[in-house]
Amino acid sequence: MNLRQALTFLTVAELGTVSKAALRLRVAQPALSRQIIGLEQELGLRLFDRVGRRLLLTGEGEQLIAGCRLLLNSASSLKEQAQLLRQGDTGVLKIAGSPQHIESVLSQFLHRYAKRYPRVEVRIREGTGNEILTMLERGEIHLGQNLLHAVKLSEQHYGSLPLGSVELLAACHPSMPLGPQTTIEVADLGEFPLLLMDSGFGFRRAFDAAARMAGLKPAIAFESRNPHSLLALAEAGHGIAIVPSQLQCQRYELRIVGLTHRRRVLQEPLTISWDKRRPLPRFATDYCAMLAEHMRETFPITRPTEPASANTKGKHRLPAQRAARKTRRLRD
Repeated sequence: MNLRQALTFLTVAELGTVSKAALRLRVAQPALSRQIIGLEQELGLRLFDRVGRRLLLTGEGEQLIAGCRLLLNSASSLKEQAQLLRQGDTGVLKIAGSPQHIESVLSQFLHRYAKRYPRVEVRIREGTGNEILTMLERGEIHLGQNLLHAVKLSEQHYGSLPLGSVELLAACHPSMPLGPQTTIEVADLGEFPLLLMDSGFGFRRAFDAAARMAGLKPAIAFESRNPHSLLALAEAGHGIAIVPSQLQCQRYELRIVGLTHRRRVLQEPLTISWDKRRPLPRFATDYCAMLAEHMRETFPITRPTEPASANTKGKHRLPAQRAARKTRRLRD
């Protein structure tokens, strides 16, 4: 039974005559009668009894009514869904990003996006550079956030939009003797134990490349997939954590300095990428543009610590931490 036959069957059952059903459906009576006969032959059932000029459902026909209504309602629902999809403001958007991107950027941005696209369901997956590229290649996600140079994207198959740059930062206990400046040369990290991201992260590979250029053989004390483990160890004085500027560090008592090589700030461009062979719905392309605007307004998430003043007795604190301590002193 196709949709046209189901509609004919229900209309004749409702109106009781072929003539009335033909008028409603705008079909010639002989053609409609042939449709009914053809349906009965296809199903091997007699659907109507003729009583005078009326057609009454047989017992078998009565039992098929509910199924036909369900079939037509499902078809109508699919048409409505397709119409909404054509409008480009409803659907499922699958994205992937690094843990620090999800924590520092998406945790706030998704509220902004939901106001623009309340009928889009955003599904998030966490991953490192190569993991995210694999998800794109397999079609498991629509969009993947990554460092531009962390993975090799085929320009033929993949498109990308720049999201700004992520700076390489060194975070340590305020007592660590890094000197008075807000930056430190990568080559000068050789005497310190380093706390690094796992080698699967694009940010770690960016640091390794900078270390090679500077001739540094890093003394690796610990590696982790969780950047906050590095910050906790750095706060406790176990070494210097190398972290991206998009990571939230405010709740730790740390000194933050920027990394440089030959006095040039080390930074990596951040992008969001997609497979050009898979057309993106409008809500996905708008997601990229909105995310880029949001990151221009909020980056960098973490900045180097301001130089210590005379009344801090040589200690370096983040501005937010100093303000909180000043507020407590005033309250006391």
